[in-house]
Amino acid sequence: MWVFGYGSLIWRPSFRYERSRIAYAKGFKRVWYQGSTDHRGTPERPGRTVTLHEEAGAVVWGRAFEVRDEDWEDGGIYAYLKEREKQYDLEARLPLFQVCEETGEERVAVEEALTWIATPDRVLNPNYLGPLPLEQLAKQIAISSGPSGPNSEYLFMLADAMREHGLGDAELFQLEEEVRAQLEDGAGS
Repeated sequence: MWVFGYGSLIWRPSFRYERSRIAYAKGFKRVWYQGSTDHRGTPERPGRTVTLHEEAGAVVWGRAFEVRDEDWEDGGIYAYLKEREKQYDLEARLPLFQVCEETGEERVAVEEALTWIATPDRVLNPNYLGPLPLEQLAKQIAISSGPSGPNSEYLFMLADAMREHGLGDAELFQLEEEVRAQLEDGAGS
């Protein structure tokens, strides 16, 4: 079984896996539309976490993890991930791709990887928040905190992990810059 992480799973999988690889899903972009009331925010002041949003021609880079079949069900990894990703209402199976370093050609890296996506269905996903202008989004992230820590930490760890793996994400890095500026101006205090 393969699992695709595009948010905190990139830097903190917290489960046993055989190997991992950097890969991307096509037709999606990473967006900050999901509210977090249990990790990086509270019901009174939700934080923001990433989800996938369909967009033609887009790609979202992340990290794929191969989990042994016996660890998946019997080892409790599937149950752990379902609990961890419980605020995401859609389990999706996506093909993942890489670019061959020698030829520059795209190739399938993983035929099918499980990932969790937050949809805008308010019945299935009451924590879906949708888009915000950059400044408002940055302010919400700067002031939110929950049991897992400040929402800004989630953003900074994701940005650092993307850089560590040599991956670009202009919108992510722009948001990081805006949140840092707001924190310097005292937004998080």
